[in-house]
Amino acid sequence: MSPFPLTLSALLGHWGAYVVYLIIGFAFGYVLEIAGFGNSKKLAAQFYFKDITVLKVMFSAIIVAMTLIFTASALGLLDYNLVWVNPTYLWPGILGGLIMGFGFIIGGFCPGTSMVAAATAKIDGVFFVLGVFFGIFLFGETVDKYAIFWNSSYMGRFTLPEWLGLPTGVVVLIVIFMAFFMFWGGEKLEVIFGGKDASTEPKWRYAAAGVLVLIGIFALVMGQPTVEDRWARLAPEKETVLANREVQIHPGELLSITADTSLQVVMLDVRSEADFNLFHILDAWNVPLSEIPTIIEELHLEPANTVFVTMSNDEEAATEAWKVLVAEAVPNVYILEGGINNWIATFGDNDLTKRFNAGAGEDQLCYIFDSALGERYAAAEPDAEEFELEYVPKVKLEIKRGPTSGGCG
Repeated sequence: MSPFPLTLSALLGHWGAYVVYLIIGFAFGYVLEIAGFGNSKKLAAQFYFKDITVLKVMFSAIIVAMTLIFTASALGLLDYNLVWVNPTYLWPGILGGLIMGFGFIIGGFCPGTSMVAAATAKIDGVFFVLGVFFGIFLFGETVDKYAIFWNSSYMGRFTLPEWLGLPTGVVVLIVIFMAFFMFWGGEKLEVIFGGKDASTEPKWRYAAAGVLVLIGIFALVMGQPTVEDRWARLAPEKETVLANREVQIHPGELLSITADTSLQVVMLDVRSEADFNLFHILDAWNVPLSEIPTIIEELHLEPANTVFVTMSNDEEAATEAWKVLVAEAVPNVYILEGGINNWIATFGDNDLTKRFNAGAGEDQLCYIFDSALGERYAAAEPDAEEFELEYVPKVKLEIKRGPTSGGCG
């Protein structure tokens, strides 16, 4: 069984991971400082085409990180689902970019570089940071007045491959060559506007560019793992979990955790709309099996105390949904034992116990309903205090492994 993907906490423990975070933060600030990004004059020179160090450093970081991320994903060393990608709010994002751009030009810093300047006791950096804090305060006090615009044009985790409709590896190479073209053009501008001698540029950068292109080609050839690929890596372990009935929870336990105020329970009913409309558990979410992949992003954004429970008429479709969620690194996923049929058998009254004649087939609803009342049957919302059920509790809340919010340099 492959040991990947690994987490820092699994490798180094809780505090060991924080030491790594501290080292990364220090190294990031150090690199910004030695690159000259603590100097507002150097940063402002970018906008006069006299010194494009900012463009070179930032875009180099972008394309190197992008290439390594998708190469690691292609090799199964990294789960891209657990990488935070800022959600897209198109028009607020454009306006915010313009405001930050003007601030960058006028003040000579972006938020990250201003922190570096302030850390090295530069007066302009200190005042810029104070301005950032004032801006944060002002935004927090006024955001309610334009909240509708602030939350408008939401597009979720929208990336270039989705926008262009191209394979991820192709987009990686396009961005790499786009960056190289900008570097080349920027150096020409430095010669024209800054009088810079192009011959002083290091020659090793051509070799570095070649290596980056080769890695990008490798990522393209390998391709990004599909849900089936991810499941194949997990199957040796997870098939045993399924066989041992470790994740199939009794209807009584599902009823119990829905009443637990310390937990948030998301019930994913993967049956057809027709069966769902006939009967479903109160607050269940009807998501047909074929649509499960489309909600993965949304599920990853649920709070850390969320338990996901898949359900179908029996267990077949629910198990397939469970496999997709587990492959996509959604934590705390369980299956309703025996499905809706078992739920009704446990909590149904006489009106809901009329079985079909034998031979209903696998994962078929085994009850007849006089009307399609959905959650308006008593069995859809049973009172936990009315039932004394014996079962083995199986729900164990795992540490959330979904992506958490990131920041900007």
